[in-house]
Amino acid sequence: MKPLSDDALFFGDDQECISYNRVWFNLIRAHRKFYPRITKTLKAIGISDPIWYEILLEVERAGPDGQPMSALEERLFVPQYALSRHVARLEKEGLIRRTYIADVRRKQILFLTEKGQGMHARIWPIYWDAMQDEIGPHMSVDDAYKLARLLIKLLP
Repeated sequence: MKPLSDDALFFGDDQECISYNRVWFNLIRAHRKFYPRITKTLKAIGISDPIWYEILLEVERAGPDGQPMSALEERLFVPQYALSRHVARLEKEGLIRRTYIADVRRKQILFLTEKGQGMHARIWPIYWDAMQDEIGPHMSVDDAYKLARLLIKLLP
Protein backbone atom coordinates (compact mmCIF):
# COMPACT_ATOMS: atom_id res chain seq x y z
CA MET A 1 0.00 0.00 0.00
CA LYS A 2 1.36 3.41 -0.91
CA PRO A 3 1.66 6.11 1.77
CA LEU A 4 -1.41 8.28 2.17
CA SER A 5 -1.31 12.02 1.60
CA ASP A 6 -2.45 14.31 4.42
CA ASP A 7 -5.75 14.90 2.60
CA ALA A 8 -6.33 11.17 2.16
CA LEU A 9 -5.43 10.46 5.78
CA PHE A 10 -8.10 12.75 7.11
CA PHE A 11 -10.69 13.26 4.40
CA GLY A 12 -10.48 10.64 1.68
CA ASP A 13 -12.77 7.68 1.25
CA ASP A 14 -10.58 5.97 -1.32
CA GLN A 15 -8.63 3.94 1.25
CA GLU A 16 -10.40 1.12 3.09
CA CYS A 17 -8.52 1.81 6.31
CA ILE A 18 -10.10 5.28 6.52
CA SER A 19 -13.44 3.65 7.36
CA TYR A 20 -11.99 2.02 10.48
CA ASN A 21 -10.40 5.28 11.56
CA ARG A 22 -13.75 7.00 11.18
CA VAL A 23 -15.46 4.35 13.26
CA TRP A 24 -12.92 4.81 16.04
CA PHE A 25 -12.93 8.60 16.13
CA ASN A 26 -16.69 8.82 15.89
CA LEU A 27 -17.13 6.27 18.70
CA ILE A 28 -14.92 8.25 21.05
CA ARG A 29 -16.49 11.56 20.02
CA ALA A 30 -19.99 10.20 20.60
CA HIS A 31 -18.84 8.95 23.99
CA ARG A 32 -17.42 12.37 24.88
CA LYS A 33 -20.63 14.05 23.76
CA PHE A 34 -23.20 11.87 25.52
CA TYR A 35 -21.37 10.45 28.55
CA PRO A 36 -21.17 13.70 30.55
CA ARG A 37 -24.84 14.52 29.92
CA ILE A 38 -26.09 11.08 30.89
CA THR A 39 -23.74 10.97 33.88
CA LYS A 40 -25.06 14.33 35.10
CA THR A 41 -28.61 12.97 35.02
CA LEU A 42 -27.60 9.89 37.02
CA LYS A 43 -25.62 11.94 39.55
CA ALA A 44 -28.83 13.81 40.36
CA ILE A 45 -30.18 10.54 41.80
CA GLY A 46 -26.96 9.58 43.61
CA ILE A 47 -25.34 7.39 40.95
CA SER A 48 -21.84 8.71 40.37
CA ASP A 49 -21.11 6.81 37.17
CA PRO A 50 -23.18 4.89 34.59
CA ILE A 51 -21.03 1.82 35.25
CA TRP A 52 -22.67 1.60 38.69
CA TYR A 53 -25.91 0.59 37.01
CA GLU A 54 -24.16 -2.20 35.12
CA ILE A 55 -22.35 -3.43 38.22
CA LEU A 56 -25.55 -3.50 40.28
CA LEU A 57 -27.42 -5.25 37.48
CA GLU A 58 -24.76 -7.94 37.00
CA VAL A 59 -24.44 -8.57 40.74
CA GLU A 60 -28.21 -8.91 41.02
CA ARG A 61 -28.31 -11.24 38.01
CA ALA A 62 -25.71 -13.46 39.68
CA GLY A 63 -28.19 -14.25 42.44
CA PRO A 64 -27.45 -15.63 45.89
CA ASP A 65 -24.07 -17.11 44.89
CA GLY A 66 -22.72 -13.61 44.18
CA GLN A 67 -20.75 -12.22 41.28
CA PRO A 68 -17.02 -12.93 41.10
CA MET A 69 -15.15 -9.68 40.55
CA SER A 70 -12.94 -11.27 37.87
CA ALA A 71 -15.99 -12.31 35.82
CA LEU A 72 -17.37 -8.79 36.13
CA GLU A 73 -14.10 -7.32 34.81
CA GLU A 74 -14.35 -9.48 31.70
CA ARG A 75 -18.06 -8.93 31.13
CA LEU A 76 -17.98 -5.14 31.52
CA PHE A 77 -14.56 -4.53 29.93
CA VAL A 78 -13.42 -2.59 33.00
CA PRO A 79 -9.82 -2.94 34.21
CA GLN A 80 -9.40 -4.38 37.71
CA TYR A 81 -8.14 -1.13 39.26
CA ALA A 82 -11.12 0.87 37.94
CA LEU A 83 -13.66 -1.79 38.89
CA SER A 84 -12.17 -1.96 42.41
CA ARG A 85 -12.58 1.79 42.74
CA HIS A 86 -16.23 1.66 41.66
CA VAL A 87 -16.94 -1.32 43.93
CA ALA A 88 -15.37 0.51 46.89
CA ARG A 89 -17.66 3.49 46.23
CA LEU A 90 -20.71 1.26 45.90
CA GLU A 91 -19.73 -0.38 49.20
CA LYS A 92 -19.40 3.03 50.84
CA GLU A 93 -22.93 3.84 49.61
CA GLY A 94 -24.13 0.61 51.22
CA LEU A 95 -25.31 -0.93 47.95
CA ILE A 96 -22.98 -3.93 47.72
CA ARG A 97 -20.67 -5.95 49.90
CA ARG A 98 -17.74 -8.11 48.97
CA THR A 99 -16.49 -11.32 50.40
CA TYR A 100 -12.90 -12.41 50.02
CA ILE A 101 -12.12 -16.03 49.28
CA ALA A 102 -8.61 -17.04 50.15
CA ASP A 103 -6.90 -18.71 47.25
CA VAL A 104 -3.89 -17.96 45.12
CA ARG A 105 -5.59 -14.94 43.51
CA ARG A 106 -7.50 -13.66 46.57
CA LYS A 107 -10.88 -13.88 44.88
CA GLN A 108 -13.59 -11.34 45.57
CA ILE A 109 -17.28 -12.17 45.32
CA LEU A 110 -19.80 -9.31 45.18
CA PHE A 111 -23.28 -9.35 46.71
CA LEU A 112 -26.05 -6.80 46.88
CA THR A 113 -26.94 -5.46 50.28
CA GLU A 114 -30.56 -5.01 51.30
CA LYS A 115 -30.28 -1.37 50.24
CA GLY A 116 -28.85 -2.46 46.87
CA GLN A 117 -31.62 -4.97 46.12
CA GLY A 118 -33.63 -3.75 43.14
CA MET A 119 -31.56 -0.57 42.89
CA HIS A 120 -30.95 -1.13 39.18
CA ALA A 121 -34.74 -1.12 38.67
CA ARG A 122 -34.96 2.28 40.40
CA ILE A 123 -32.09 3.67 38.29
CA TRP A 124 -33.33 2.27 34.98
CA PRO A 125 -36.25 4.66 34.29
CA ILE A 126 -33.99 7.70 34.77
CA TYR A 127 -31.20 6.13 32.73
CA TRP A 128 -33.70 5.17 30.01
CA ASP A 129 -35.06 8.71 29.77
CA ALA A 130 -31.55 10.17 29.58
CA MET A 131 -30.60 7.86 26.72
CA GLN A 132 -33.82 8.59 24.86
CA ASP A 133 -33.38 12.33 25.31
CA GLU A 134 -29.74 12.37 24.23
CA ILE A 135 -29.62 9.79 21.45
CA GLY A 136 -33.23 9.50 20.25
CA PRO A 137 -33.36 12.81 18.35
CA HIS A 138 -30.35 11.83 16.23
CA MET A 139 -31.54 8.59 14.63
CA SER A 140 -34.55 6.46 13.84
CA VAL A 141 -35.33 3.30 15.75
CA ASP A 142 -34.21 1.25 12.73
CA ASP A 143 -30.91 3.14 12.59
CA ALA A 144 -30.40 2.58 16.31
CA TYR A 145 -30.91 -1.17 15.94
CA LYS A 146 -28.55 -1.28 12.94
CA LEU A 147 -25.88 0.61 14.86
CA ALA A 148 -26.33 -1.60 17.92
CA ARG A 149 -25.91 -4.74 15.79
CA LEU A 150 -22.76 -3.33 14.21
CA LEU A 151 -21.27 -2.37 17.56
CA ILE A 152 -22.00 -5.81 18.98
CA LYS A 153 -19.66 -7.19 16.30
CA LEU A 154 -16.80 -5.36 18.05
CA LEU A 155 -17.43 -7.26 21.29
CA PRO A 156 -16.61 -10.90 21.94
